[in-house]
Amino acid sequence: MNDSTERVDPALAAGNRRPLAGYRAQHFQWEVREGVATVTLNRPERKNPLTFDSYAELRDLFGQLKYATDVHAVVVTGAGGNFCSGGDVHEIIGPLVRLKAPELLMFTRMTGDLVKAMRACPQPIVAAVDGVCAGAGAIVAMASDLRLGTARSKTAFLFNRVGLAGCDMGACAMLPRIVGQGRASELLYTGRALGGEEGERWGFFNRLAAPEALLEEAQALARQLVEGPTFANGITKTMLHQEWAMTIEQAIEAEAQAQALCMLTQDFTRAYEAFVARQKPKFEGN
Repeated sequence: MNDSTERVDPALAAGNRRPLAGYRAQHFQWEVREGVATVTLNRPERKNPLTFDSYAELRDLFGQLKYATDVHAVVVTGAGGNFCSGGDVHEIIGPLVRLKAPELLMFTRMTGDLVKAMRACPQPIVAAVDGVCAGAGAIVAMASDLRLGTARSKTAFLFNRVGLAGCDMGACAMLPRIVGQGRASELLYTGRALGGEEGERWGFFNRLAAPEALLEEAQALARQLVEGPTFANGITKTMLHQEWAMTIEQAIEAEAQAQALCMLTQDFTRAYEAFVARQKPKFEGN
């Protein structure tokens, strides 16, 4: 089986490095400013549902981000006061009921590959969640590194409400690590909506913002991350993900190796020299 995170020869990877500010998205809005890329799901009249095409383009774009030279953090949001209502009922759900098992497995693997690509890209991802955040939309928020919500946001892993299991796109692995096993079980068994204030108490949201300030605060948080040591931030994201499957002993050794690598960067030297000079370090990501 092909894996979207398959190994790439280092020489080829270096050749693939390029800016993505000029990328022209077909199925959502894409903008890069000051090292922060903003993905805006933009079908507000339907609460921004995903289609086969938008799933695939998001998967491919997050796969390209590991080679981007000008993107150091990502914000994902939705237009029109909602985040994402999940898979489009008419463009995805309707066709799925007519497919055979092999084609259905191709689809579910493709949607899972989007989550793999989000977790594999080195840039921290900030989800700005307002209004409806359901089904696959809840998964995209879950797969992000940080989540900002609003008091009116409603996050629902509603798969069982359409006759499906809650184990979709990694939810049974990732959601318990965010909110705890019991709370994840409740959300996945019932499909009920998690309100914004409850989501903040449970730890699903890092914090809440006013709806009119949500995107601005998410982008400000992303810019704060960009001002940090972006290479080291990428290592942090990698280790946060990989250490799920490690013992404590394995994790300590892996972190020793990762930290030694970071100590070879110029940013580490810049931090020391700035400390000696009693100045704030200016990191450059190398």
